[in-house]
Amino acid sequence: MNTFEWIGKIFSEYWNEFLRGMGNTLIMALTGTAIGFLIGLAVAIVRTIPLTENDSKFKRVSKKIIDVILTAYVEIIRGTPMLVQALIIHYGFFVSLNMHPLISAIIIISFNTGAYMAEIVRGGIISVDKGQVEGAHAIGMNHWQTMTNVILPQAIRNIMPSIGNEFVVNIKDSSVLSVISITELMFISKQAGGAYAQFVPSYLICALIYLILTFTITRILRLLEKKMEGGSSYMICGSQSDPDAQIRVVKEKDNG
Repeated sequence: MNTFEWIGKIFSEYWNEFLRGMGNTLIMALTGTAIGFLIGLAVAIVRTIPLTENDSKFKRVSKKIIDVILTAYVEIIRGTPMLVQALIIHYGFFVSLNMHPLISAIIIISFNTGAYMAEIVRGGIISVDKGQVEGAHAIGMNHWQTMTNVILPQAIRNIMPSIGNEFVVNIKDSSVLSVISITELMFISKQAGGAYAQFVPSYLICALIYLILTFTITRILRLLEKKMEGGSSYMICGSQSDPDAQIRVVKEKDNG
């Protein structure tokens, strides 16, 4: 049989296994990205807490120690491959706890994603104009109130493309977790290919499924970004000279 005939044969016999592997891949990527975003959000907020001259010495020292720990976490995770992290974390800690490989995989992806998300969110926070922070403080908001009501809504909107990209990356990078025997797409592909010693047709099926997943999710995320942009125009109501005045503002289209 030629390659296309092998593809048809393998898929017809293992389609349910490929479907199960695709489900596990999506669960790992979606859950890991969501938890990783929360980890990155917390890390970024803590690292951007400002220190003033009025702060106590204890607060200053504590902040520096926490910053060192968080910076080490970000640098170590970003500086080592997920494959190595999976082998160390799973076989070094989770195997002795009899943890299910799927739970172990989600934890690994979450901590890996959290390090990247921390820098993405921090960049989003820094991108918001400092004048808005000063304005929030001028009306009596503390750091937490300024973050939740002024900075984060704008920062999250700005970093949505990066968050979506991280989700897509996690879908593909989850393939390395086959080393801890999690039944995701790559693991199923190895099994199906090994049954007939036809790995190329099996991996072609795997690649096609990954392509369909990433393409579909990318389109969905693009639609979500457009929804977050709001309508094509909005009304500015009132002015100093005429409180009842209304001005319609039409947004410029982004041709990029």
